[in-house]
Amino acid sequence: MSFYRSPLSISAFDAKFEAQKIAFAPISFQVARCLLKFDVLHQISESGADGCSISDLAKQSVLSDYALGVLVDMGLSMGLLYLNEEAYVLDKIGHFLLHDDMAQTNLNFTHDVCYQGLFELEASLLEGKPKGLASLGDWHTIYPGLSQLPDQIKKSWFKFDHYYSDHAFEALLPLIFKAQPKHIVDVGGNTGKWALACTKFDHEVVVTIMDLPGQLKEAMQNAANCGVVDRVSAFATDLLDETKPFCEAGDLYWMSQFLDCFSETEILSILKRAVLVMEKDSELCILETFWDRQPFEAGAFCVNATSVYFTAIANGNSRMYHSKTLLSLISQAGLFVDEDIDNIGLGHTLLRCKLKP
Repeated sequence: MSFYRSPLSISAFDAKFEAQKIAFAPISFQVARCLLKFDVLHQISESGADGCSISDLAKQSVLSDYALGVLVDMGLSMGLLYLNEEAYVLDKIGHFLLHDDMAQTNLNFTHDVCYQGLFELEASLLEGKPKGLASLGDWHTIYPGLSQLPDQIKKSWFKFDHYYSDHAFEALLPLIFKAQPKHIVDVGGNTGKWALACTKFDHEVVVTIMDLPGQLKEAMQNAANCGVVDRVSAFATDLLDETKPFCEAGDLYWMSQFLDCFSETEILSILKRAVLVMEKDSELCILETFWDRQPFEAGAFCVNATSVYFTAIANGNSRMYHSKTLLSLISQAGLFVDEDIDNIGLGHTLLRCKLKP
């Protein structure tokens, strides 16, 4: 995938149309969401190539003919639908919006978590603070508030967070356990999904989850529900507080979709504190989605869009990084990358790090 294109790769006519799409993008987004929410795309999909007229749609909808007409006509302009005489038929983009799990996960996350707060992107960029976070709650960053979010917002946030990492688990577990770790420290372990996957994969391994108290409460409840509370322990900390100790005695430190939650200065501090407690043979494994290493342009688009969420909503100072940025910070912290593996799951990269000699 390359971002370097000839200016002749798109005509001026098409470029002007793309500019109009951007200008009306919030309207397009809400139309797409409503077409899904009110089952309009589903009903049209069920009708097959014959399609549905406005009157057909109205028979099964809570929406008026007027409301349906506004939605489906914009759906035509968005390429979600096409007309077969007077009937609306589902087009390819509409098909994937309706049936693609990634598209729906991203859409729900954008609507429930980001949409209102993104109005404050301008202020967030100027002040370096997540000014849009106030739409969700009164916290300095989103992380202490995750356990307090309303149910629907929390559901969308965690599905988005887990969706990408979960697709990588199957490929990752054999890679991680080829070194036969006995004690894994899951830094920023959240609800414990990775920790539980490890205990299921290897029935001897013990895992310590480092995270904020709110997340650890849910993680430990999940461990109890899975019957592995004897092998999963909690280490409560605030990783932004440099005075707090780092969990010791791990032979493998795990940071999955974690470092992108911090600024470059904060990342360097976290890595240096990890280095202080690592033994000569310890490993630090980092899993990230770098925008420059995505195999497809759609992946890079999603990753770069996520950076804007960090800016306006999550913390105001982190992002999805270029791989060279993180590789430099790893080196500055006193580590070297022993193994570098791309294209795991949905565009993840695994960096297996060790202490510099």
